[in-house]
Amino acid sequence: MRLKNILSLGALTFLILTSCSESNYKFKLQATAKTTLGKKAAVKFEQLKGEAIDSVLLYVDGKRINTSETSMEFNTDEYGVGKHVVTAIAFYPNKSKKLYRTVEITAPKAPKIYTYTLVNTYPHDKKAYTQGLEYHNGFLYETTGKRGKSTLRKVEIPTGKVLQKLDLDKRYFGEGLTIHNNKIYWLTWQARKGFIYDLESFEKLGKFDYDKSNEGWGLTHNNNEILKSDGSNKIWFLDPNNLKEKKSIQAYTHKSPVNELNELELINGKLFANKWKQNSIVIIDPATGIVEGILDLSELSKLVQAEQRLVDEDEVLNGIAYNPENNHLYVTGKHWGKLFEIKINEQ
Repeated sequence: MRLKNILSLGALTFLILTSCSESNYKFKLQATAKTTLGKKAAVKFEQLKGEAIDSVLLYVDGKRINTSETSMEFNTDEYGVGKHVVTAIAFYPNKSKKLYRTVEITAPKAPKIYTYTLVNTYPHDKKAYTQGLEYHNGFLYETTGKRGKSTLRKVEIPTGKVLQKLDLDKRYFGEGLTIHNNKIYWLTWQARKGFIYDLESFEKLGKFDYDKSNEGWGLTHNNNEILKSDGSNKIWFLDPNNLKEKKSIQAYTHKSPVNELNELELINGKLFANKWKQNSIVIIDPATGIVEGILDLSELSKLVQAEQRLVDEDEVLNGIAYNPENNHLYVTGKHWGKLFEIKINEQ
């Protein structure tokens, strides 16, 4: 492949790495700096100095992409949006060197802007620092935060009455929850562990540790996995049998990453996530990480603000629960005195 064909794919960045002086080797790794999903990205390894080396291995996110080539393209569709690490390993007598670059892949188009219709308004406990919200068999299950105030609750929707409640150990700051196979999974914020409870009795059944994700923010699930946010733009996919993190995706628009993803809900194959302190919900393709839509709920925040005069900057929208019986959402916020039932308008 000619270098000019590689250069035509986009701006290239490069890294020169020199080994220790006695070996007298010098290498350069080039990679497409930024591109969009669906386009190909280029990688080029060059030896600038030294005797002939034995071989070079090229990887993207740890996946081998070459056989013997030192210049090539790879299909971005296989990796999804986000920042991906390109690695070259050069082998030569009794030594090896690793070189790294990053390829940033963005969404091919801007997200759609969605509107909604307000269906109903219900009371909500103003003392609840809402972290997680889920609809199940006609009731809402809610987790609240703050150390010493974190609770797990079963809530009656029309009245906001707490029917069942469990206090979390005061050592922990509670975060999001999800219900899967009659079990409640509940995250903590910075303690790097979560807890498992029986759905009916709230009896504690077990606990689990985080692996690569440092914090716990939001939870949801599909048929085979638990999905977890950690306050970044990453969504982690956990094995429900042992809660080990299997993989992750990165949420990206056509321009940049969408960070501080919080409470989660999987709805009709799309991932809905609260954007921290934005009073909005982003709609993500869980296969690619592409942010396909944005739902602006700032008017709901204004309705609450008009009555309560919220003063803390963190008293924002947080909590998404989906009712599959009527395709409506229940949303609320931290210390909000209202729970809103909304319907997303068709585009």
